[in-house]
Formats: sequence, structure tokens, C-alpha cells
Amino acid sequence: MRILLTNDDGIHAHGLKVLEDIARTLSDDIWIVAPETDQSGLAHSLTLSHPLRAREVRDKTFAVTGTPTDCVIMGVRQLVSGPVDLILSGVNAGQNLGDYVTYSGTVAGAMEGALLGIKSVALSQAFAYDSNREVPWETAATLAPNLLTKLIALDLPKDTLINVNFPQCSADECKGSVVATQGKFEHGLGIGQRADGRGLPYYWLEFIGKQPDAQPGSDIDAVRDGYVAVTPVRMDMTNHQYLKTMSEKLAL
Repeated sequence: MRILLTNDDGIHAHGLKVLEDIARTLSDDIWIVAPETDQSGLAHSLTLSHPLRAREVRDKTFAVTGTPTDCVIMGVRQLVSGPVDLILSGVNAGQNLGDYVTYSGTVAGAMEGALLGIKSVALSQAFAYDSNREVPWETAATLAPNLLTKLIALDLPKDTLINVNFPQCSADECKGSVVATQGKFEHGLGIGQRADGRGLPYYWLEFIGKQPDAQPGSDIDAVRDGYVAVTPVRMDMTNHQYLKTMSEKLAL
């Protein structure tokens, strides 16, 4: 089985090394194509206004001057020798839950894989931002191999990827894995204004949201309660429930 790895934290991210170790429990044919620099929050964006460059870091490992989406396309279409059987994106430093998956470059890497018709899984490890960025990588490293073995065996519907989030606890403390829906956060991004050395203003995006109320069955509640959240995500974002109502109101 040929596996392509990518991420959004960049080629030097520790989570990518964790992902490589996880992948090598599944196969010996591992390829890595990851961004040259941190591409967090760039979602499913493409680089269209300037060329991409690929740097060979070592055998079967490349750094690309682009986004996670660019990396998957470069890997599948240009850099990897032969067809790719599985794409793993991550392991992200921080959870990718609820509607925040729309911002995630990690999830976007798996999205692009799904669009290419390749089974794809995004993996993220939750941690507390007030804990000096101490990420419990061992949780994902310990739990992912067995979980991925089960996920790989699934016959997924077309244009569907899997989003996996590991809780902020040790592997021994994890209560298990659950299949969860995508939850909903209150919009939690604001703008902070600061001043540079000359007193001129500049702005920085800031997280200002609060913890959402309980949403039973959601990925947010699952991770908060100490479970691994496994969510099937589809590319079709049509509001199917509203189609009939909209047609009737517009008389189309």
C-alpha cells in the first residue's frame, strides 16, 4: 500500500514525524509531500499566482512552496512514483472540530485526496493552548495505528473523507473512539489592533469564542469528554433539506 503524507504545519513539524511513524505501522511505501512553511488556516486554497517549487529533503520526502492542497496535487500528479492508495494529513497540533474544519489546511489535504478519488484521513491532536503548547503526541501515536487499520477497511462513499480528532489526554485515559457529527462553534474570531514601532496600527486575528454548549453526538463533545472523534465529511455542501422549500418560494 502506497501512502502519501501531508500536513499544514510544515515539513519540519513534529506532528508530521508522528504521522510518519504511524504510517510505517501500516506500510513500508511512504511518501511525504508537505509545505515548506506553516500553512495553518489556509483551508482548501490553491497557489495560482506564482509557481510552485519542490525541494527533495530526502528519499521520498519533498517540501513544496505551497498549501496542503498544492502538496497533494503535486504528490499525486508529479512527485510520487505510481498510484497513491491512501492519503494521511496531519498530525495537526490542535483540534480541527465543528465548523472550524472549513479553515483547516489539515482537513483540506484530505479533501483534495477525496476529490482525487483516494481514500483520505485527516488527523489532529487536541491540546490546551494555555499549557505552553505541550501537545500529547503520544496519544495519537498510540491510538492511530489500530484505528486507521479499521478505517482503511471501510468502503467509503465517493467524495467522502474522514476527520479524526484525538482528545487532550494520555492514551490510557482515552475512553475510546466514537463516530460523531460535525459540531457547531459560535464564531470565535476577532480583530486585535496593535501599534508598530512608529505608532502605526496593525491588526491580528484573535480567538475570542467561548466553549459551546453541549451538543450530544458531536465531535466537539466527544473530544471534550475524552473520546477520539471520527467524523465522515462529504464534499457536497448542498443544503438538501432546503432545496424543495427554496424551489417553491422562488417558483422555479
